[in-house]
Amino acid sequence: MIRDQIIAIDQGTTSTRAVRYAADGRVLAVASQPLRLAHPQPGWVEADAEHLWAGVQDCVRQVMDERVAAIGIANQRETILLWDRDSGRALHPAIIWQDRRTAAQCEALRADGAEDLVRARTGLLLDPYFTASKLGWLLDHVPGAAALSAQGRLAAGTVDSFLLWRLTGGRSHLTDATNASRTSLFDIHRRCWDTDLLTLFDIPACILPTVAGNCHDFGQTDIRVTGRPVPITAMAGDQQAAMIGLGSVLPGRMKATYGTGCFLLAHTGDKPLLSRHRLLTTLACLVDGEAAYAVEGSIFVAGAALNWLRDGLGIVHGYDGIASLAASVPDDHGVHLVPAFVGLGAPYWRSDLRASLTGLTLDTGPATIVRAALEAAAFQTCDLIQAMQADGLVPQDVRIDGGMASNDWFAGYLADMTGLCVDRSRNHEATAWGAARLAGFAAGIWPDPRRVPVLSGLDRFTPSIDDALRQRRLTGWRAAVHHLLASTPPPEGT
Repeated sequence: MIRDQIIAIDQGTTSTRAVRYAADGRVLAVASQPLRLAHPQPGWVEADAEHLWAGVQDCVRQVMDERVAAIGIANQRETILLWDRDSGRALHPAIIWQDRRTAAQCEALRADGAEDLVRARTGLLLDPYFTASKLGWLLDHVPGAAALSAQGRLAAGTVDSFLLWRLTGGRSHLTDATNASRTSLFDIHRRCWDTDLLTLFDIPACILPTVAGNCHDFGQTDIRVTGRPVPITAMAGDQQAAMIGLGSVLPGRMKATYGTGCFLLAHTGDKPLLSRHRLLTTLACLVDGEAAYAVEGSIFVAGAALNWLRDGLGIVHGYDGIASLAASVPDDHGVHLVPAFVGLGAPYWRSDLRASLTGLTLDTGPATIVRAALEAAAFQTCDLIQAMQADGLVPQDVRIDGGMASNDWFAGYLADMTGLCVDRSRNHEATAWGAARLAGFAAGIWPDPRRVPVLSGLDRFTPSIDDALRQRRLTGWRAAVHHLLASTPPPEGT
């Protein structure tokens, strides 16, 4: 039996996908399952761990084939789970990266001067977005967690680590360096868990997974899941996997993925660049002991705003007609949505803010609000690119993927607002493709994706407006943001 096919698992915030690829890169099978999120209190975001796992199992089984040689995993980052090593039972729902329950703890640590240490070691800021404070909350609030930890039975990990544990029948407790770099517990320079940070957040090292590179022998699947043992040869955070999938693997290359949120990453080569403008420094990949780094800007709400318009307000019923709705609105509509539903990410980092919708008149209708939601994702991207430019980066273009990227109106508007050429991948599964490329390289099927990026083609959108119009639009957006900031004074100590 020739085994030359790869399965990629792409476990995201609101859905799980599994994609099977042929040796020539063709997509042979795709399976998808939604992931339900719960909001038990304002600012809290959770997902049932068993529902998450059931979706992954179902997707993998749907695409499984005898010719599959290996599996790669990409996952939503910063989401944390806690489970019993003996039973494998999750002790609490997964706390999703959007969750803000630990805002007060992060503010207290910042007031104590801890952010300088976190920033220097991890490249991150003190924010509830990252894993460490959420893990600390679980250890403090889950009944029996302390006792299980004392018995050596407690395990913790981000989604990749939890899935690996379940896929291997409890035989592998590992994570990869890109996911570890998002925890606020991992020194991105020495590439190991940091004892000072573990002490700061009161996390016992024994509950954490071992950290490996992106290409590694992570173990084999349990036959109860896949019918036969299949090697798991790669893991990566979803945004880093998308960088691989989009071929943004050289210094200066920039990519933006528009899913639930948006994450703009600029490759900076083999040296970490510490931002002076409140962007993040993160590992882009770690393969064969060679580390590459990126500067990242995080937008917490992008496509999630469209989901809110659909599910919360009911003013759209699907996404097919959104582009025509946006195009029907005059350019001077004056409405701005600042989608701070779970706070604002980079470069503001204000977890206490909540969304605002300004400029409404009696003429405002659903189409205007839809356009404002799309514009907000483009405007926030401009804020991030401006911060990157202030840090000395010189972007030439930006490669995009994700659900919102398929909207031609949005892609064109993004090009207009950034003043850059926007290249949209025709491969709509860039994250899965990146995970597959890493797994296929580790399995000896494909060349190193850092050296030989493979793309399925790009659709280019070029700027079509002058700088004066661009600046007028951005001035309106920034006035709306500044109004929100002024109306919500930051907590003491920030």
